[in-house]
Amino acid sequence: MNQYAAIRSSSETAPIADFRSDTVTRPSADMRQAMAEAEVGDDVYGDDPTVRALEEKAADLLGKPAGMFVASGTQSNLAALLAHCGRGEEYIGGVGYHIAKYEAGGAAVLGGISPRHLTPQANGALNPDDVRDAINPDDSHFAISRLVCMENTFNGQVVDQAQIEEVATIAHDHELSVHLDGARLMNAVVASNRSAAELVEHMDTVSLCLSKGLGAPVGSVLCGPTDFIIRAKRARKMLGGGLRQSGVLAACGLYALENNVRRLADDHARAKQLAERLSQLDGVEIDLASVETNMIWLKIPAERTVPLSAHMRELGLVVSEPSGRDRVMRLVCHLDIDDSHVDSVANAFADWLASS
Repeated sequence: MNQYAAIRSSSETAPIADFRSDTVTRPSADMRQAMAEAEVGDDVYGDDPTVRALEEKAADLLGKPAGMFVASGTQSNLAALLAHCGRGEEYIGGVGYHIAKYEAGGAAVLGGISPRHLTPQANGALNPDDVRDAINPDDSHFAISRLVCMENTFNGQVVDQAQIEEVATIAHDHELSVHLDGARLMNAVVASNRSAAELVEHMDTVSLCLSKGLGAPVGSVLCGPTDFIIRAKRARKMLGGGLRQSGVLAACGLYALENNVRRLADDHARAKQLAERLSQLDGVEIDLASVETNMIWLKIPAERTVPLSAHMRELGLVVSEPSGRDRVMRLVCHLDIDDSHVDSVANAFADWLASS
């Protein structure tokens, strides 16, 4: 059974605490009410007032001139790459970044854009010297370096702002643009106690996801200069992302930005509490310093990981299967996780490890 398989049917009465991701949240009653009351129009014609309101709010929040509502973070990043880069040109990013690893190679497959992936530092920042060295000279042997992509947060960690700004300065000095995958940017905002506009001041374009942590069921907003958004809208149409009466979805995003940002601090606090409890168990390895927002990365002996996941499922607790050579597990706190769920999963870990 893979991580996307159904664990239980919705008709079952046993409560489920799903720690796989902050994408598993369900719209609240108030968010559903906002959907029901949303004023709509045809967004392909630019006639949906709720979509326009969301785009304007997100752009204002990020300090950018314009925004574009899209179906997903993957579509947002790909539309950005297509708007920034031509075929045969190159973007520079980090190994392990979502745009490099988890978006099906769309930039190369659909855009003919060549990736240059660098090894980021432990906190997710690109090494400025590595970026400088990766920018190709004006030579017909090489792809034209056009764009630097960054990510914040990275694996739940807030990327150092000074490092982000240094990389952006290098890119701009070489006439490259800079794009930020800010899927969980609001987690960085809350954890750093800085404004979103301040964190992305040196980014040319930003993708902000509404369905990770913020609780919307779908959608991201891509923000940047007006002429860039015009090009990105053409890319969105090519990608099948021209939506019609999408105000019912945009209403969720508006509700999320207005109501679910500051409460991310609760997710961060629960993640730290859970990490501290798990770190006290024999056989569990956690770097507590890396738990800065809502994600916990842990290791337990490889022979125990699969039966542990099955044990959790029996209790109605859903966790990701371990992955990679080191058999790392990720636990994620979100708005559908409360204190009782934290207690339940911590106790389930302790009971299983004590008995196995």
